[in-house]
Amino acid sequence: MQFSYIAYFVLILFGCYLVSKVFIRLQLSRAKHPSLRGHSKWSRRIAAKIPFFTYTDSEYFSTDGAPHNIALLRRTGMQKLQDNLAKQSAKTLAYCESIERSISDVRFTSHYRIPFPYRKQLSKTFKLGSIADETKGCQIKDLDDNWRYDLSGSYGVNLFGYDFYKECMEIGAQKTKSLGPVLGAYHPVIGENVAQIKQISGLDEVSFHMSGTEAVMQAVRLARYHTGKTHLVRLCGAYHGWWDGVQPGIGNSRKTQDVFTLADLSEHTLHVLKTRKDIACILINPLQAFHPNADSASDVALIASDRNTHFDKAAYSQWLGKIRDICTQKNIVLIFDEVFTGFRLSYRGAQGFFGIQADMVTYGKTLGGGYPVGVLAGTHSLMKRFKEAKPVDVSFARGTFNSHPYVMGAMNEFLRRIQLPDIQAMYQTSELLWNERVAHFNQRLLAEQLPLKITNMHSILSVIYTQPSRYNWMLQFYLRNAGLELSWTGTGRFIMSFNYTDAEFEQVIDCFVKAAKQMLQDGWWWSCDGLTNKAIKRQFLGDMLGTMLPVLRPLLPAPLSKLKGSINPSNESLAARKFVASSDNNTSQVG
Repeated sequence: MQFSYIAYFVLILFGCYLVSKVFIRLQLSRAKHPSLRGHSKWSRRIAAKIPFFTYTDSEYFSTDGAPHNIALLRRTGMQKLQDNLAKQSAKTLAYCESIERSISDVRFTSHYRIPFPYRKQLSKTFKLGSIADETKGCQIKDLDDNWRYDLSGSYGVNLFGYDFYKECMEIGAQKTKSLGPVLGAYHPVIGENVAQIKQISGLDEVSFHMSGTEAVMQAVRLARYHTGKTHLVRLCGAYHGWWDGVQPGIGNSRKTQDVFTLADLSEHTLHVLKTRKDIACILINPLQAFHPNADSASDVALIASDRNTHFDKAAYSQWLGKIRDICTQKNIVLIFDEVFTGFRLSYRGAQGFFGIQADMVTYGKTLGGGYPVGVLAGTHSLMKRFKEAKPVDVSFARGTFNSHPYVMGAMNEFLRRIQLPDIQAMYQTSELLWNERVAHFNQRLLAEQLPLKITNMHSILSVIYTQPSRYNWMLQFYLRNAGLELSWTGTGRFIMSFNYTDAEFEQVIDCFVKAAKQMLQDGWWWSCDGLTNKAIKRQFLGDMLGTMLPVLRPLLPAPLSKLKGSINPSNESLAARKFVASSDNNTSQVG
């Protein structure tokens, strides 16, 4: 009898244990964003199942249900644009094509500029990237002597203008040329660099690396080492480099079991941080304040016109303050990944911009004065790589080129210059300046009746499309033709340098408006009442499922195909009527 009581007691304890585990798991599930971005494992599984499909020549220009005359107008517009770009950049395109199959990054970016169903029939003139041989001011020159205004920002490196960095590199090389490429021994400029980084970061120690990814790897390793806990938290949509330990979703083929991807701006996420005992650190990429819970915008994902941003500085500052408090209470290391935002949002980066002190901060991009670099700053207790009482228990990290003299020299010049009065004064007004410039930009777009809007977080801009369309990805090519240099991600992000004058920014707006008006005239933004973002995405899903399961094709939704031949001019939008009128005037010329 006594044995039975013991057995029942054990079963009750085991039941309670199971219930508690299920409850904890449910709490974690609630803290995840409902999109696939918030479920890394499922996003990877589903991505592996999505088949490639392409649109036929007869479908290519009317996948939104546009009538024949609009499709013909688009075909003619694309051909004219292709001819212009081919003539304008013949040497550049030829050189890029010659290296495409030898440089894997070129081959990758050539394939991921637009939504994949359209890429097969897109001319190489559009797909190939940039080759440049000179910069000056805010402009960059290709091999055909075409000068374009640079909106790419060199992935964020170019904060103060290319001339600024060329001078940093040249003067830095002069400071360290006597030592040359000596590794292991430090050039004396490292002491001044470290002192300045400590002052900017508000932290105690510094380690140097060769990339932002390496700096993040070291930060996470040290956080686990000192807390004795296993898991890290990243916020949905955030990018922290290509290391699989912080990129558990699409792009990483290794299963990652020690990363939680939780929702940004969520009380459920705060609850998980408060209650779990296995979280070593939380990584914050401050750029997520621009688009919480969403990936950085890229034209490869422009299926419809539902790209959006939601920057609210006050709300995000409050959110980060709550995370800071919980991290302090629960011995969780708060890591700011400032590889991109450092020195841009303010002199102290996002820490100064949002008013939050992190336990560790990673820097990169612009801090190297033009050279590749990664930097980690942290408290004494977190940066220590060994334990006094356990001499073999170490956290090892030693990059061969971690303090290369030429990098240290350019960094030294960069850090000296940003302390100068003119740059310190620039920091005091830069946020307001860029907000005013973007407001003016939008006034021009509104006046021209273009279906576009510009949003910004400081000097980082994004193009928002205000009218449903399947062809927004074409804008990047019109912009290039009009004299603007974009990165391979297209219109998702314009990274502006601080050396733009008002006059130069006005010229950028002129180029942008000219390109958008030409795209409008070429029929790409044709619209009608039935063309909605929901209908576009349903059509795309139907096309994809039809490729996977051809037998189901007749049963799948095809909402856009119903628009063909059923356009009632009285129900069309103003833009649609303009397109029809324009195409009617040009039909005789394009036959």
